[in-house]
Amino acid sequence: MYESAGIEGGSLKPLWHVGSGRMLFAGCLHKNALHSHSAPVMLAGLYDDFRLRLAGGSWFACRAAVIPAGTAYEFDAEGRPIAVIYIEPSEASAEGLAALVAETREERGVLIGMRTDLSQVRSLYEDPSSLAWTDEAMNDLLEFSKPKARRTIDARVRRALEAVADNAGGVVTGGSVPRVDWAAHAAGLSTSRFQHLFKQEVGVSYRRYAAWARMRVAVSEVVKGSNFTTAAHASGFYDQPHFAREFRRIFGAPAGRSLAGVRH
Repeated sequence: MYESAGIEGGSLKPLWHVGSGRMLFAGCLHKNALHSHSAPVMLAGLYDDFRLRLAGGSWFACRAAVIPAGTAYEFDAEGRPIAVIYIEPSEASAEGLAALVAETREERGVLIGMRTDLSQVRSLYEDPSSLAWTDEAMNDLLEFSKPKARRTIDARVRRALEAVADNAGGVVTGGSVPRVDWAAHAAGLSTSRFQHLFKQEVGVSYRRYAAWARMRVAVSEVVKGSNFTTAAHASGFYDQPHFAREFRRIFGAPAGRSLAGVRH
């Protein structure tokens, strides 16, 4: 049962926050088709369970799940509020997010939890003006998981990830994120060696991660008030349809379901 009449009435707008090393969504969702991410992700029902299915498996109910980068899954929140926290690979590993989940079991490399305390995220979702303090709240939340969250990542891959973060939405030729040859140079490696090491360390190919970084920029632009077309151009997509296709591929649902009417 929802804990707020406003939530039950569906009056709250979706909350997106794009911060340094993390991204948060909180809002009502239905079914997102099979998809995978280029960063570790935690899903949690804000008030009750949701349904989850890992690729090749069966549907089951849970309260939370911590999913490594590159792992395909789909979920159905049945229109209820759900939180999704994305952590950049240079910031933390999927194992670090485990500190936020209790009563757990592992299934196909995914940590499934039947209990979690996300009262801070619930407060963010319930406060219509929460964008003003979302970054501070996320810092507090992730501080709790830091003892387990810190990870050692190859310094050369870290340099490439930092180059992506510095240039996403910027002026690097070839789009809003560095091309693979440029990233390999930043890492001090040949292109072929860099691609192999990057996938080994991050869990997905550099090309897929670059698409993810571009999408982060697009979401950030929408949160700032841009329409989808302007956000698409600002983040290096060819046009709005290109952005829409990539959003559906990355998140398993049309952009309008979570980005339309987003809080500014």
